[in-house]
Order: sequence, then structure tokens, then C-alpha cells
Amino acid sequence: MESALKPFRVLAYVVGVMLLILCVAMVLRYGFGNAAMSKVTAPIHGGFYMIYLIAVMNLGMKARWSWPYMLGVMLGGTVPFLSFYVERRVTQRVHSALATAAEA
Repeated sequence: MESALKPFRVLAYVVGVMLLILCVAMVLRYGFGNAAMSKVTAPIHGGFYMIYLIAVMNLGMKARWSWPYMLGVMLGGTVPFLSFYVERRVTQRVHSALATAAEA
């Protein structure tokens, strides 16, 4: 599980930052008529989000999460700032599961 946690954490932060940049790009596009930034940022965020989904699946399968929980974690990359919160909660959950397994 630990090997799947690190890529998930990195991608959660990358997707979160890219989503915030994308929000700025959307304000520039629809508020000021400047679409240049969103044309670059949107595909980059989309690509990282797809990789994030794979990282969530990898970690979720190793941690034996339920499908509803895994889907909730996946949605963390779609709401600004939520991916940072989800990353912290998932990290705590995995570390406590690892500690429980070590005690047994």
C-alpha cells in the first residue's frame, strides 16, 4: 500500500494546483475574452486527472476500498481545493491501516 500512496499524493497535489490554474484560466477566458491560457491549461489538467484516476484505482485496490469511497476520492480532483483535503484524509487512513496491520 505504501508504494501506491506516494504517486497518489503527488498526483493529488499536481491535479489540485492545475485545477486552481485552470480556474484562473476560465476567468480569463469567459470574463476577459482571453482564451490562450485555457487552451494550454485544460488539456494538461485533463491528462493529469486521468493519471490521478489510475493512481486512485491502484491505491484503492491495494487498500481494498469500497467502490463508493474510491469514487469519492476520484471526485476530489474536480472541485478546487478538495484534492488537498482528500489527499490528507486518504494519507491518514492509509497510515492508520498500515499501523493496524503492523500491530496484528
